[in-house]
Amino acid sequence: MVRIRKGDLVQVVAGKDRMERGSPKQGRVLSVDPDTGRVRVEGVRMQKRHLKPGRAGARTGGIVEQEGSIHISNVMLVDPKDGKPSRVRVEEQDGRRVRVFARTGNPVPDPAVS
Repeated sequence: MVRIRKGDLVQVVAGKDRMERGSPKQGRVLSVDPDTGRVRVEGVRMQKRHLKPGRAGARTGGIVEQEGSIHISNVMLVDPKDGKPSRVRVEEQDGRRVRVFARTGNPVPDPAVS
């Protein structure tokens, strides 16, 4: 079972995008690539792409800013009860595998995927 899913609230714990104005950077996961072990988090590792007019996604062309990917080991799930990051383990409860915060033992809420 994947410990981090699309829509989860995570905190960047390592890398150059770890801090923002003195506080740790948090954001929702936009996508997860399990083959390469990378995730895209909103507002983290912003990159500029220069697109020609007529390309898909930008009919007028220009400079588009989008999130880049970071390694999955550089993020931790955030416990919504206290806003602190925690490791996650997978436990079996009632015959189902559930993600559980290792720090508190609370189950991880299902991600709000839009």
